[in-house]
Amino acid sequence: MANTINLNRKNTYITIWLYLSLFLVFSLIFIGGLTRLTESGLSITSWELFSGILPPLNNQQWENYFALYKQIPQYKEINFGMSMAEFKYIFWWEYIHRLLARLASLVFILPFLYFLIKKFFNFKQAIFYTIISLLFFFRDF
Repeated sequence: MANTINLNRKNTYITIWLYLSLFLVFSLIFIGGLTRLTESGLSITSWELFSGILPPLNNQQWENYFALYKQIPQYKEINFGMSMAEFKYIFWWEYIHRLLARLASLVFILPFLYFLIKKFFNFKQAIFYTIISLLFFFRDF
């Protein structure tokens, strides 16, 4: 009886984890679509895994990001003459999208590692979820 309760509890935790991960992936796809529709996809010109977590916090940082954006073809061919306010608008779409991607990765990978260490998975599940975790981990390389 105790094993059945523990198994049900483990399955409940795994189910919550998978549904939360699924929700975040769908949210990421939705926000990604909006990012594309607003042509915001390249407003952040470099991928800063850790330092990129914080948005620009002062005018000088905004000017630096905007100067970098002015050097890429998207600005020169599509958004030439864009104002700082317009840049901030597209920047925030891209920033939210990237932040959500980081969150989705952490929400999947951290519980996965916990479940793996606590032996919540059988061998086949462990291999399957390891592959998914690796896809999350290496998606931007």
